[in-house]
Formats: sequence, structure tokens, C-alpha cells
Amino acid sequence: MKSYLTPLGSKADKDTVRRHNLSLVLRAVRDEGEAGEATRAGVSARVGLTRAAVSSLVEQLLETGFVTESGKTFSGQAGRPGTALKVARTGAAGLGVEVNIDYVSVCVVDLAGTGRVRQTEHLDNRGAPPEEVLARAAAIAARTLDSAREQDLHPVGTALALPGLVSGGSVRQAPNLGWNQVAAEDLFADALAGLIPGTAALPVRSENEANLAALAELWFGGLGAVRSFLYLTGEIGVGGALVLDGELLRGAHGFAGEIGHVVVDPAGPECRCGSRGCLEQYAGQSALLRAAGVDTEGAAGVMELERRAGAGDPVALAAVAEAGRMLGQVLSGAVNLFDPDAVVLGGIYRGLMPWLSPPADSELTDRVVSGLWSRGGGRLRASSVAGDAARGAAALVVQDVLADPVAYAGPAALGG
Repeated sequence: MKSYLTPLGSKADKDTVRRHNLSLVLRAVRDEGEAGEATRAGVSARVGLTRAAVSSLVEQLLETGFVTESGKTFSGQAGRPGTALKVARTGAAGLGVEVNIDYVSVCVVDLAGTGRVRQTEHLDNRGAPPEEVLARAAAIAARTLDSAREQDLHPVGTALALPGLVSGGSVRQAPNLGWNQVAAEDLFADALAGLIPGTAALPVRSENEANLAALAELWFGGLGAVRSFLYLTGEIGVGGALVLDGELLRGAHGFAGEIGHVVVDPAGPECRCGSRGCLEQYAGQSALLRAAGVDTEGAAGVMELERRAGAGDPVALAAVAEAGRMLGQVLSGAVNLFDPDAVVLGGIYRGLMPWLSPPADSELTDRVVSGLWSRGGGRLRASSVAGDAARGAAALVVQDVLADPVAYAGPAALGG
């Protein structure tokens, strides 16, 4: 049960309180709708406001297009049936753009968090100038926006999911892309504005892609009551994120989670980050394919690795098992530090779980000092299909709308 509290105090500004309560009601309608049907009476009970106050707030949300009414629902009690409320399936939405080493994925989600439009293109972004890569991403985003508008969806903001150290609108360092101090938000916004006049006012924010994938797993995945977990994603690099009690742990400078650059062997292979023996040199996509003798890169190479492992190829199985052992060793240190309920593996690891999980789980069982980790105990999980960075990025924009619907209620925000 989520907690909904209205802040009180003699200095509370009426407009501020009303905006806060509008947010409470809008989020309650969304949450009640996930479990069935929302009514004014149900929302009132959920948020702790009077029925009259909730009715007034609902009317404003109906007028601004964030909430819709549909049909009647009976509570089983005496009296008039309540009108069913739902968050709108049209109007305000979020746009998420994931820029990764070998692909760009763009997603639009509505206020309920439902993915409505998706476009993904496999591109080799390594070595390409940042301006070129972000211009490609903007072109895919522009096509996605066209498709969204055909469904009467109007994204009110964009969130970029980017690899590496992301802070203050820039990629401070992304070793596998070769980026350093790249003003990604500005470059993307300028490119998109050049393709679609009028989008210059569309706000753009950015975040590390593993962080956004972890949030997507939290919001849309099948974790149930699990609110504290370590998320690891395998792509060309290895990214990580930590969610504690439903909140992302960002660190003092926003760089927490760079687990791919934890050193496994100080004398190991040189890493693009400048160190040696980093985890991604043993468990990253390129390292895995190389160890398995798979010559094809990218998604096709990963599919071939899965095929060989499934066919019992000893070289492929040995490569995946060694990667699993390295993952387990590094993950056990993180589990000992932060004590999460679960470890979730995404990206290429999801499809490799049948062969990757046993050696990783064994290392965790042997090395986690609490003794709470037991082999096969279900704490090591594959990510859900919903746990991807583009959807997490788009949902981050929607979270802003839910937090302050008044700020997005103008005609421009709704495409008017």
C-alpha cells in the first residue's frame, strides 16, 4: 500500500497544497487503475482527503485531460455507483531515447506507463563523432514522435539514457563510445529541433542507461514486493545500478553503479577506461563472444552464442561459465556492501541465464557473508522484458507529470 499524505502547516500556500493534492489524486487514479477500477470514493479513501475535495480535484484533472471517465462501477454497497476513472490514454506522454554502443532505441509511454510506440535501430556508434550519433538518435526520435501523434500522444519531455558517467546534461566519460565531456542534452535537443520545428521547447534530461533500466524494472518488472535490488546489464560494456527501498542510489556525484569497472585482476587485459582487468573484460559482450570463438559481433553474435550454448558446445559453455564466475565474485562484494533482496541480470545476460546463473549463484552462495544467499534460492533473477532503459527514460518524464500535473496542463504541453 502506497502512502499518500497531504503536507500541513500554517505557512502552506493554498496553490502549492492544491498542486500537491492534484498529484496525489492523479497518482492514486493510476495506481487504483492498475488493480482494477478507480472511483472518487476509492481515491478519497486511498489519499485521506474528503470525497468533496477529491471530486473537485478530479474535475480539474478531467478538464485538463489527464483523467477520463468511462462507464459505471458498483462498490457492492448501498448508494449510487461510482464513475470509473482512468488516467488518459492520449495527451501528455514521455519520450525515452536510449543511445548505446551498437543500437539506438526510442520509446513513448502514456501516463499509465504503457509503452505505445517503439523504434529500434542497430547501429555501430563506436568511433563515430558524438554529434553524428546524437543526430541519428534525433532522427529516430523524430519518426517516433510522428507515430505518437498519430495516436494523439504528445510527449512533454525527453529523457536520454546514455552509457558511462552522466551528470549535468553531459557524458563525462563513456569509454566504449570514446566520449569525454560531451554535452549530450544540448546536441540532441539542437538536432531534434532542426528536424521538427517547435520541439526546441521540449525539455531534455539525461541519465545513465543502467539506472533507467533499473527503474523500469522497479516500475514495470515482476519484482513484486522486492524494493531493494542490484541491477546489472550486459551489453558491449557492463553497467550497474542499485535500488534501495524503491529509490535509486546515485552517489555523491551521480556516478554510482559502475560495476563493470570493478577490477577483477590488476594484471588482466587493458580496459578502455584506462585500468586493467575490469569486469567487462571478462563478462562484457565482446569478451564473451571472443572467449566462445564467435566471430560475429552485436545481437547476431549473442544469438549465435546462445545457440551454441543450448547445443552443448563446450567452448561456448566454458566461456559463459567463466563469465558467470567473474560476475558472481564481483556481485558478492556488492551484496556484502549493500544487502539487497535480489540481483537482477539484464541485457545479454537475460538470454544466457540458463548457463550463466549456476556459476554466478555458486560464487554468491560461497562469498556472501550473511549466509542469507542460498544456491537456487531465487535471489538471482533475469530481468523482465519491461526492464529496458528506453522505457525507463520515457517513464521518468511521466513521473514528472504525475508529480506536478499543473506544470504540464497548458495547451502547448498537450499538443494544442
